[in-house]
Amino acid sequence: MIVRTLEETRNTDRAVRAENGNWESVRLSLKDDGMGFSFHITTIFAGTETHIWYQNHFETVYCISGEGEVETLDDGKIWPIKPGTVYILNKHDNHLLRAKTDMQLACAFNPPLHGKEQHDENGVYALEAEAIEG
Repeated sequence: MIVRTLEETRNTDRAVRAENGNWESVRLSLKDDGMGFSFHITTIFAGTETHIWYQNHFETVYCISGEGEVETLDDGKIWPIKPGTVYILNKHDNHLLRAKTDMQLACAFNPPLHGKEQHDENGVYALEAEAIEG
């Protein structure tokens, strides 16, 4: 059994901050845990807009706190995000995530992340993060 707390994990290399400063992700479960998915608590900082396009991953996102919106770029649809909202990126949706206030989100990824991923210039996470490190 693996047991971790959010607070202790925040003080490890499993806490990753976006290079552009828009978000911080505490990656509680990663590929090396062997679960077939990864699970993160991510904070999207107020006043930011983040372009995301997970071409290699599916993601389910649940809003714990805060408010914002998600816009799918293929059709321009905008959905409000508030506590209790879930959005599911089941079609590798190219989207913008905007935070009105700090938003705390619970996120599950399939396939699981390795832990060091950062969005590239197109909002994509590489499938194998170790191949692009260092």
